[in-house]
Amino acid sequence: MKLLRDTFLEINLDNLIYNIKSIRNMVGEDVGIAAVVKANGYGHGANGIAKDLMENGADYLAVATLTEALDLRRNFQEYPILIMGFTPDRFLEYIVKEDLTQTIFSYNQAKILNDYGIEYNKKPVVHIKYDTGFNRLGFRDFDESINQIEKICKLSNLNVEGIFSHLALTNKEEDEKQYNKLKRVISELEKRGITFKYEHIEDSISAVDYPEFRMNMIRPGAIIYGIKGFHYGSLDIKQVLKFKTKIYNIRKINKGEGVSYDYLWKAERDSIIGTMPFGYADGYPRNLRNKGYVVVRGQKAPIIGIICMDQCMVDLTDIEEVSEGDEAIIYDDGTNGSLDIHNAALLAETNKNEIISRIGMRVPRVYIRDGEIVDIIDYIG
Repeated sequence: MKLLRDTFLEINLDNLIYNIKSIRNMVGEDVGIAAVVKANGYGHGANGIAKDLMENGADYLAVATLTEALDLRRNFQEYPILIMGFTPDRFLEYIVKEDLTQTIFSYNQAKILNDYGIEYNKKPVVHIKYDTGFNRLGFRDFDESINQIEKICKLSNLNVEGIFSHLALTNKEEDEKQYNKLKRVISELEKRGITFKYEHIEDSISAVDYPEFRMNMIRPGAIIYGIKGFHYGSLDIKQVLKFKTKIYNIRKINKGEGVSYDYLWKAERDSIIGTMPFGYADGYPRNLRNKGYVVVRGQKAPIIGIICMDQCMVDLTDIEEVSEGDEAIIYDDGTNGSLDIHNAALLAETNKNEIISRIGMRVPRVYIRDGEIVDIIDYIG
């Protein structure tokens, strides 16, 4: 296992397992867990974490796109994989050939999958998406939609395994309205003799905050990775990733000299400047200039000047005995003064999920178990 770059993500598999077990303990054995590993496992590397998730409490892997599902299927032939997003008609054959579970919200797609199932002697699995007010995807909340779902469920060669919706998370009152809309549809379909193995509406935040809305499956994403967004409930989880790099160059500059493009930062004193090999192409927010920092030798080193595509500069003036090759912590869990994901998101004026999911594919993922490296995924190494 070779690591060809000094800027990398360290993924703590022990923390990942701790989190999925905490989620399982929270919901009990009667509620399914569709572990959301879209966006390359929220930046953690979907293929590097899938096995530990499935062996420690998850029932399903959930992704957003067909390409994400196919990438997982190459490595995991037996795991159930749910595509939560839309797959165009012309690609639905892949769903059947690769035994994937597809979200649908039209009779037309159901019929296409049913016909492919007959051709391949398989029974494609689908989950119905019902729009309870998010207004993104799904059957609209009309009586005619119930008729269409009934028609889908009567197709002879289709396994309609689940039905689900997505909360807008506006407030509990609005979320409860959405929940009740989905329950009403399910109740009406039950009157027509139609039932589902899985019924789900909750993501990470709502799964913790609203135990009464869990139905019999949840779709946790951020909490798997130790990212807290819930407000009312509680769940003991640990941050899984640590973003690291090294100082490549150190130089002394004089008072008044500028650093990086447009000299938007100028030294107010004689200063020691360090250059580090990460930038916005690695997913580090460009608007963190003069706000973000790294931790070197246990001390904060402010990021100065415009952040470049591949590099950024830090002020090392107040850090004693600093040397080229010293490790720098970009993100951690807040210990030893490190910048955690929550505060990185606040500084960048975005949300926590964007901070972690934007970390680029040229950043290697290093997987740690019991303090030892067990795998390295280097996408372009």
